[in-house]
Amino acid sequence: MWYFSWILGLGLALTFGVLNAIWYEVMESPPEEQGEQRQFPGGNAKR
Repeated sequence: MWYFSWILGLGLALTFGVLNAIWYEVMESPPEEQGEQRQFPGGNAKR
């Protein structure tokens, strides 16, 4: 029965790693490609 926990643990770890990599790929793209401007403290975003 211990192998069920191993399979579930490895599956969850793999899923978390893939989703984390996808998240970082999305967040690294410049704001121009996303079609919107990010707002930073100090008011340097376009209005």
